[in-house]
Amino acid sequence: MKKYIFYRIIRSIISIFLVTTIGYIMIFSLVPRYTIFQSDPVYSRLKGSPDERVDYENSTYKRMGYIDYYKSSDIISEIAKDDDEYAALMNEENSQVFEEWQEQNRSKGWKLEQMPISKTYYAVREIPILQRVGRFYSKLIQIDHPWAVQDPKNPELPRYLKFEYTESAGLTLTGSGTRSKYLIYFDSSFPFIHQNFVKLNLGTSYPTYSGRSVTDVISSGQGKVKPEEVTYETGLTEKSPADLHSRKYKTPDSLDRLETERYNDSYVKSKDNYQDPSMIKISMITGLISVVISYTIGISLAVLMARHKGKLIDRFGVGLVTILISVPSLAFIYFFRFIGSTFFGLPDSFPTLGAASIQSYILPTVILGLLSISGLIIWIRRFMIDQASADYVKFAKAKGLSEKEISQKHIFKNAMIPIVSGIPGTIILTIQGATITETIFAVPGMGKMLPDAIIAHNNPMVIGLLFVFTTLSILAVLLGDIMLTIIDPRISLLSKKGGH
Repeated sequence: MKKYIFYRIIRSIISIFLVTTIGYIMIFSLVPRYTIFQSDPVYSRLKGSPDERVDYENSTYKRMGYIDYYKSSDIISEIAKDDDEYAALMNEENSQVFEEWQEQNRSKGWKLEQMPISKTYYAVREIPILQRVGRFYSKLIQIDHPWAVQDPKNPELPRYLKFEYTESAGLTLTGSGTRSKYLIYFDSSFPFIHQNFVKLNLGTSYPTYSGRSVTDVISSGQGKVKPEEVTYETGLTEKSPADLHSRKYKTPDSLDRLETERYNDSYVKSKDNYQDPSMIKISMITGLISVVISYTIGISLAVLMARHKGKLIDRFGVGLVTILISVPSLAFIYFFRFIGSTFFGLPDSFPTLGAASIQSYILPTVILGLLSISGLIIWIRRFMIDQASADYVKFAKAKGLSEKEISQKHIFKNAMIPIVSGIPGTIILTIQGATITETIFAVPGMGKMLPDAIIAHNNPMVIGLLFVFTTLSILAVLLGDIMLTIIDPRISLLSKKGGH
């Protein structure tokens, strides 16, 4: 079993890698790159400043991994590294120096150009798509450690890791020289123990949520900031939305007066606390509850229909399920949204009452659960009917067991195998359905974020969400296999010699 899990994890990682890589190559090579500026108001405002616009355009392409971009000052710095004799001659108007640099670096793919107005030199180099993919994976996992910060302006920065307890942060594993001050900490929110040791770097969002990391966008709170009374290490107390556990390093030369008054060190950059949950938390809440709903209702109805095979309740159920399966998902969602809002007074849009109201979650979650019930009922009903004619059922009847006892203690026990094996598919369908339901109900989750990112040409966000959804889907399949062996120890996931 351990051997199977090990090899299966390896195959799962390879699968995630392949799917993400194919998606990355398709998006970053087939989608025209200029489309990313269509939703950027800053780019539109720079239309009257050609030089600034060119610089902004190339800086954006560089940040997104399309190109390497050197301004004239960067080129001069590169030349100075190789030849000290040019140091006195270097300025932005010395064309000979730049042209010589161009000749030396032409073979590396660098192309020297000039700004439209000022004629200042700059250089760009197209990054091959496979190299871009390599850079994405090389930066995917970031591990924090005491030598992560290399600040020439702070050479005396202490470097250590230690457990400590403070009134402002509680029990923490604190670092110095690390990017984050608190690498492990505890609080009252689920899962109660948190870490900043290992982070996923899925790229930088653009043009929506411009400048923020994709991971930060989907994992941080939303809505209005949530100010609370905060006591800093210096003893200063004030009302602030700052999340002290998220403190990150900032070079001492750039600290302002307020930051100095609040903190005893250079770890002053922190995220804000928000009133509403993060995208990933909202999607997890609706997704997990919808799976519970689909299995609770689906199993109950399937068992009831199987026990009354051929009778009115079974025929009615089969007919209803057949109709529901044939109805397009979009029509299904709109129909139940109308029923819920008209007859039960539930909001037909998530923002109507907001994330603070339980009513906002009811329709999206219930409808998401109902989407996968039809297939679940058909599958479990059919399996239980097949089992009803098995030899072990006939033997149980001969022993004098009632229909209810046979159904619950024997047939349903064996039916747990297909039920468990269907969990991965249900989770995958939930992820797919969430994209539609969250969009229709304007739920601020990852499902809605995906089409929004596609429309806004936010390629890094699309890749990041593709990676997250692919990982969840593949892990669901792995979890389903492991659960099968727990439900029925007779099932072996390892192939044996001779095909047995």
